[in-house]
Amino acid sequence: MTSVLYDAPGARAKVRNVGYTVLFVAVLALVAWWVYDGLNSKGQLDWAKWEPFFTSSQPYTAYLWPGLQNTLIAATLSLVIALPLGAVFGIARLSDHRWVRAVAGTVVEFFRAIPVLILMLFANQAYSDFTDISSDVRPLYAVVTGLVLYNASVLAEIVRAGIQSLPRGQTDAAKAIGMRKGQTMRYVLLPQSVTAMLPAIVSQMVVIVKDTALGGAMLSFSELLSSVRPMSANYGANTIASFTVVAVIFVALNFALTSAAGWLERKLRRGKKSTGAVVHAGPGGGLEAVKAPGGGVSTRGDFTSGAGGG
Repeated sequence: MTSVLYDAPGARAKVRNVGYTVLFVAVLALVAWWVYDGLNSKGQLDWAKWEPFFTSSQPYTAYLWPGLQNTLIAATLSLVIALPLGAVFGIARLSDHRWVRAVAGTVVEFFRAIPVLILMLFANQAYSDFTDISSDVRPLYAVVTGLVLYNASVLAEIVRAGIQSLPRGQTDAAKAIGMRKGQTMRYVLLPQSVTAMLPAIVSQMVVIVKDTALGGAMLSFSELLSSVRPMSANYGANTIASFTVVAVIFVALNFALTSAAGWLERKLRRGKKSTGAVVHAGPGGGLEAVKAPGGGVSTRGDFTSGAGGG
């Protein structure tokens, strides 16, 4: 069938497409065999290396659960601090006062430009030189500080994009009934923009959970990924099995996070708190506001700065 997007393939094109498909499947099968043969020749697929995860609770209670707890603690603290901080800076960037916009914009752009790993390393050194924080908990403080500084700046842009995605008439209507700017923001703009922000906020929450692993790699923070090394050493160098189990836990954790946020978003939309606009990561990682089917917003934001992990 011919559409406005492409022409229906002819006889030669169909043969060529079948050839490409066969070639792709053959290359994929060869890569899969190469990976399998390499792992099998090194004994990484032996049942003895996978058995501890199916026959004993010790790998979970001794290694994985403590690491997962630290990951959740660091991610939760970072999100709880970064979310309101990002909201404050996002609203400040929309201020009528130029100096407020300048200060907020400078802070946001500065911390968003620095990789989150460097922020963690700076924070760890600063805590070591200028505070009495114990070396046992210093990595946690450094990881949370780095994640808060970076992700608050990204969340500030998400908040700004969510508010700007609302139609201008919302503000005009609030002014018409005598609302001040602060009241308009609290009672009209922020409640409606929450559903538009949710997809981007959830994406950033997933980034926060995954970025805790940077602390384990560089600061000896005992999070989930760092549990692989002692666990592998204790169970006969089952590195592949350990990494696989940790990866499955990360996938399950982020899937649960995304599902919960999706449920919340649907509930808010059913409560008629939405204008139909959605803020998400656009091409190249930038933020953009788009019009959802049936929505009343046609604003496409000029948000050229990207979101994502550091």
